[in-house]
Amino acid sequence: MAVIELKGIKRHYAFGEVTVKALDGVDVSIERTEFVAIMGASGSGKSTLMNVIGCLDVPSSGTYILDGLDTSGATDDGLADIRNKKIGFVFQGFNLLQKTTALENVELPLLYDRAGGGRNVEKEARAALERVGLGERLHHIPNQLSGGQQQRVAIARALVTRPAIIIADEPTGNLDTEMSNEIMSLFKELNESGITIVMVTHEADIALWAGRKIVLRDGRVIREEHKTDAAAVRPLPADGGTA
Repeated sequence: MAVIELKGIKRHYAFGEVTVKALDGVDVSIERTEFVAIMGASGSGKSTLMNVIGCLDVPSSGTYILDGLDTSGATDDGLADIRNKKIGFVFQGFNLLQKTTALENVELPLLYDRAGGGRNVEKEARAALERVGLGERLHHIPNQLSGGQQQRVAIARALVTRPAIIIADEPTGNLDTEMSNEIMSLFKELNESGITIVMVTHEADIALWAGRKIVLRDGRVIREEHKTDAAAVRPLPADGGTA
């Protein structure tokens, strides 16, 4: 069953008399529990596609169904509700509040959830951090954590609302090889537990962790590649060469 269904998605931007076709007729279907990497050169449209999938931007035309919900015509408040309930985000720069603890950072999405008044915020945030291996770092602030640990906090924050999908935007871009392997191993474990992951990356070695790769060029999907065995990924070598 598809959790993401994009049909004829276009996103055009007008700059005076010039129209930029960031997305120009994209059809993509992503099944529940898939791990998909979106790739493409700079200007290919991958960031715009991520923004549309994440309900951070709206298409100029086309249909986007997310977890059975048609997002067409949603108001800004409606899109915010969809993001809060159905999407977890993990960014390259971690996007953590620097003066708050790991636990408090992970609690934030639950505090913003207007429909989640009956939830035990601290208990659920603690459980999310334990799930990513940071059960003993609950009260550390970001500058007391390594880059890989900060990204784990960000992943826990994405998980805590029990979203339909997790969107990861260049999640290893600020990490060294060892930490990149750790984070991608965690994503793989989460995916194998049933979580749908959509990852934007320009790194071919990182994309190998996904079960399917979607490649964009000039706002269009030019090819898709399926792996017969997504579990057969080998970690990147310590020197950053080809595994």
